[in-house]
Amino acid sequence: MSQRPPKKKEAEFQNNPFKSAIKTLQDQEKQEKAAAAAAAETAKKKAAVQKPTKAPKARPEDDDVGLFFSAMDGVQQITNRGEAPKTNPRLPEIIDDNAEALAQLSDLVAVDGPLSFTGSDTSFEGASPGTDPNLLRSLRRGDFSVQDRLDLHGKTQKEAQATVERFLSDSRRAKRRCVLIVHGRGLNSKDQIPVLKDAVRDLLSQKRLERMVLAFSTARPQDGGAGAVYVLLRR
Repeated sequence: MSQRPPKKKEAEFQNNPFKSAIKTLQDQEKQEKAAAAAAAETAKKKAAVQKPTKAPKARPEDDDVGLFFSAMDGVQQITNRGEAPKTNPRLPEIIDDNAEALAQLSDLVAVDGPLSFTGSDTSFEGASPGTDPNLLRSLRRGDFSVQDRLDLHGKTQKEAQATVERFLSDSRRAKRRCVLIVHGRGLNSKDQIPVLKDAVRDLLSQKRLERMVLAFSTARPQDGGAGAVYVLLRR
């Protein structure tokens, strides 16, 4: 059976190169659109199947840290930790008000003259003429706070006397009422003679200190005992 020849229009289209190129481009465009649509549909199905991820829960310790910083907001850091609070040097610290009243009274009634002196090898005490005997009792039992102290260990007898006299003068100008002088017991000296103790005792009995010292007494054990002496200063 013989093949029919192509129709006139189809033959013209096949023989026209320009029209043939247009047809090829149109076919490619259709294929690209179909592929893009298929890819979009596949992505849509995958998104529908995939479960949404949840944000991680905050850990309890994270909440605690946040609460801590929130609570500490505006709090200032404390400096000089461990240091003793500063006191006003113009306001002497007094343990017993009655003891200070006795001292003030003695300041008024005491007269110039050699300080009385009583003592032994272990302890000694003395006071200005005219002072109330109760003043020495208050000083002896520690009713006055120690506002400054001087340690004489390592000094010679001459050095100790000069240092003590300067210390008492400076303390009186600073408005201190009671000071402590540590002279030691002479346990480490030659023949265990308390050289510095004797030097301090002799100095406190000298006339030039009459207007500076109101009373003195061997310290309590917690403040040095027989190795130290309280000195109550005039105002």
